[in-house]
Amino acid sequence: MARRTFLTTTTAAATAATTGLARAGGSTGGENTVDESAVDEDFVAFLTTAADARATAVLDSYPQHLTELRDMGRARAAARSLRTLVSVHVHTAAERHHDDALLEPAQRLADALAEEQFDDGLWDQGAVHSPPDTAFSIVDLNIVYGLLAEDDHRTTRKLRATVERILRKAGPALATGGVHTANHRWLVCSALSRIHERWPDRSYARRVDDWLAEGIDQLPGGEYSERSPTYSAVVTNPALLTLARHYGRADLYARVRANLDATLYVTEPNGEVESVHSRRQDQNTLRYVPEFWLQYRELAIRDGDGRLAAMAALLRERGAGQTFGETPLGDRLAEVLDRPELARRLPAVTSVPTDFEHHDPACRLVRVRRGDRSATVFGGTDFPELHAISSGLSSNPTFFKMRNGAAVLDSLRLSPQFFSLGHFRSEDLVREGDGWRLRAEVRAGFHQPLPRRHRREDGAYPLTDDGRFWSAMDFPHREKEYRELRTEVLVRERPGGRWELSFDVSRSEVPLALELCFRRGGRLTGEGLEPVAGQPDTYQLVHGEATYTVGEDRIVFGPGNGKGGKQPPVVEAGERYTWMGGSLTPDGIRVLITGRSPLTYRLTLS
Repeated sequence: MARRTFLTTTTAAATAATTGLARAGGSTGGENTVDESAVDEDFVAFLTTAADARATAVLDSYPQHLTELRDMGRARAAARSLRTLVSVHVHTAAERHHDDALLEPAQRLADALAEEQFDDGLWDQGAVHSPPDTAFSIVDLNIVYGLLAEDDHRTTRKLRATVERILRKAGPALATGGVHTANHRWLVCSALSRIHERWPDRSYARRVDDWLAEGIDQLPGGEYSERSPTYSAVVTNPALLTLARHYGRADLYARVRANLDATLYVTEPNGEVESVHSRRQDQNTLRYVPEFWLQYRELAIRDGDGRLAAMAALLRERGAGQTFGETPLGDRLAEVLDRPELARRLPAVTSVPTDFEHHDPACRLVRVRRGDRSATVFGGTDFPELHAISSGLSSNPTFFKMRNGAAVLDSLRLSPQFFSLGHFRSEDLVREGDGWRLRAEVRAGFHQPLPRRHRREDGAYPLTDDGRFWSAMDFPHREKEYRELRTEVLVRERPGGRWELSFDVSRSEVPLALELCFRRGGRLTGEGLEPVAGQPDTYQLVHGEATYTVGEDRIVFGPGNGKGGKQPPVVEAGERYTWMGGSLTPDGIRVLITGRSPLTYRLTLS
C-alpha cells in the first residue's frame, strides 16, 4: 500500500481518499483510513479556503520572520510559516498545490532554521539555548516532515533533507535538556516522540519515559496544575494527544477528555472561557480559546460524543475569522492533513450543558449557568497559603463575575484599607445552606522589643519578613500585638437571575470599597451614581440602584452605601503591587460602593 495521505476537493464540495500511514506504536495499532463517504466536506473546504488565504499572507510576511530568526533567534514564526506553506503545497485541493512559487520561500525558511540552530540543536527563542522553546518549533517541523514524506514529490527532496537534518540535530538536545514549566514536560515529550518514531533512539524513549513517570499533573476536576485554559489548549492537550497517537499511550486520551469535559463548564454562552482561576498570565485576561476546536473535534469523533461535537461546532462558529486564537485559522490545515481522521464527519450534535451549578473543589471555583445567564464564584487564589504574589501563582482577587447576555460584570472585588495588605482573597469556598461562603482573616502586627537573649550590641539583625515588608529587625523573635480583619461573603442565587452577596467585615475599623467592573461597550444609569475625581470611567454608587445596559440586556445592582467619608473612594492594591509600581485596576467601567468596617451589607445583582 502506498504511504500517502491526501484530501481532495471539487469546486462544489470536498471528498477524500486516504491510505493512512501506519502509526508505529500508535493507539490504533494499524492503519488510519478515512473513507470517502465519512468525510466532512464542508469542514475540509472551509479549512482549504482559509489555508489558501493564509499562504498568501505568509508569502508576504516570511521575509520578516527570516529577519527575526537571524537577528533574535525567533524560530517559532519561521517554523509555523514553513508548516503553512508545506500544507498548501501538498494538499491536492489547494489553489497552490505543487506550486513551484512556494518552494523558494519554503526552502529559505528551512535553510535559515538550519543555519540558526546552534551546534547543540537548540534555538534562542524565548531564552538562550532553550529546549522547551525549541520544542515548539520541532512540533511544527515534525508535521512538516511528515507531510513532505507522505507527498513524496520530487521537487521537495532538498527541503525534506533540510528539515530532517534539523530534527535529527534537535533530538539529543531535547533528550538531555531541562524545562521551565509543568506543560513544557509534555511539549518536549511530544516533540521527541515523533523524532523517535522515525529515527528510533533508546535515549529518546528513556527521556520521554522519565518525564511521563512523573505523572500527569491533572487535578481531580480535569484542570491541569496550571489551571490555565490557554496552556491546556495550546500546549498540554495537543502534546498528550500526540503521545497517545505516536507513543502508544492511548491512556492519555482519558486525560484530554477529562480536561475537555471540565472546559464545558467554564465556557461562556458566547464561547469565551473563564480563566479567573488560572495560575498563568491569562488569569487577568479575557480569553476566547478556539485552540480547543480540533481537540473537541478529535474526541467527539473518537468517542461519538455529541456534546463534544456541539462544542467543536460552537468554537468553529466563534473563531471563523482568520485569527483563530493563538493560531490563524489557515494554519490548521496542516494538523488535519497530518491526522486525516479529523476530516471525518462529526457525530450528531447534542446539547452542551446550559443549565447547571458546577463546583470544582480543586480550583475552589463554582460556575452557574442558566441559558444566556452565567456566574462565577472564585475562592481559590494561592495567596492565603503562600502569602506571595508571583508568576505561576493564582492571585486574581476577583471573587464574583456574572453576565446576562451581552451585559457582563467582569469583576467584583473588595479592597479594605488594612495595613496595605491589599484585596480580600478568600481562604476557602464552601457550600453553606443555599449559598457559597467565602472567608478570609488577615492580621498585621506591631512589634515589641527583642527579648534580651536575642539582642545584639552591633544592631546587625537578620533581614526578615513580618508578612507585609522586610526589615533588619529579626521579626520572628519579637512578641507582637496583632490587629485583625475578618471578612465573610455569602453568595446566593435567587430566582429570576438574581444574586445576593451578603458581606460581614469585622474586628477592625477600616475604610473599604467594593469595586464592580463592567465590560466596556455598555451604558451606566442611576441617580445615585457620582463620578470619582481623577479616575476615568469610575463612579461611586452613593444611594439607590444603578443599571448597566448593553442593547436589550442589563444588570441592575445596588444599593449604594453613602459616600464613606470626605475623601475620594480608594481601591488599594496593596504594598506588594504599589512598591513595584504595579496596578490591579481592571479595564472597564468601574463602580465603587464604599463603607467602613465593622460592616454588614447586602449587594443585589439582577
